[in-house]
Amino acid sequence: MSGRVEIDLRRLLCRLEDLAATGCREFRVGGGEWPMRGFVVRDGAQVHAYVNRCAHQAFPLNYLPDRFLTHDGAAILCCVHGALFTRDTGFCLAGPCSGRSLERVPIRVVDDCVLLADDVDPEELAARYA
Repeated sequence: MSGRVEIDLRRLLCRLEDLAATGCREFRVGGGEWPMRGFVVRDGAQVHAYVNRCAHQAFPLNYLPDRFLTHDGAAILCCVHGALFTRDTGFCLAGPCSGRSLERVPIRVVDDCVLLADDVDPEELAARYA
């Protein structure tokens, strides 16, 4: 017996190996034309996930795939309005939504996989942000 956990693919957001040590990766939850879009941020051993919507006007944060960070990688950047968010909390440090935060997506890491948390219903999450 290997000790590995069976992974529910509806909950799989990405693998840790898909993230550079300080990188990001987009994910989608749900199907159809309007799945919920989010992204995962790795900060060393820590991993955080957010809905891909700026706290200012709910536009996607990125123009290019998997591009969510400032050039130096220190913060999350909204490419539409230039807002800056902390990587670990999603709190807006500067820009038109200063003081607000990105919406977190509850996750857990199991066997090198980043998954939606057990108490999150993937279909309900997708419908909420469609």
